[in-house]
Amino acid sequence: MSQSTTATTVEFQVAEETAPAAAAGGEAQGTTEGTEASGGEHHGVFPPLDTKTYPSQLFWLVIFFAALYVLMSKVILPRLSAILTKRMATINGDLARANALKNETEAAVKAYEKALADARANANDIARTTREAVTKDVDAESHKLDAALAKKVSDAEAKIAASKAKALDAVEDIAANSAAEIVAALGGGKVTKAAVAKAIKG
Repeated sequence: MSQSTTATTVEFQVAEETAPAAAAGGEAQGTTEGTEASGGEHHGVFPPLDTKTYPSQLFWLVIFFAALYVLMSKVILPRLSAILTKRMATINGDLARANALKNETEAAVKAYEKALADARANANDIARTTREAVTKDVDAESHKLDAALAKKVSDAEAKIAASKAKALDAVEDIAANSAAEIVAALGGGKVTKAAVAKAIKG
């Protein structure tokens, strides 16, 4: 009796323990089935590749491309064109200014070289003119000195000739006087100076 009671009690406990597990298993199985049932819809075609959505996709594609075209042609491209035009104008202006400065520099160098050549030519002309003027002055002074020296020499020769003539006259007078005195001393009588001079010259 006790054994049967014990067996009944054990079966009852096993039944109690098995019932929640079975219920849980049933719920899990139901959930799995529900998930499989609901998840069956997610195993369809990828939306962008679904032919049913092509018309709407094409419509929005045209809208976006049209908006992009309008944005590019009306806003972005004009701004880019204006920026490029302004930059090109700046570059052309800088190039023109650089060419103008280059031409001015070349003109200044040519003017400097011409001025330098003219200065050298003028210096040569001035040197030649100065040399000719100095040579002319030297020649004139030389002629003046030559004339002065010739005059002095002539004056000196004239003075020498006069002195010589005067000395010769004095010598003749001395000789005449000496001769007269000698004749008188020799007893020849008194002789005049004129006669002695005539005798000396004759």
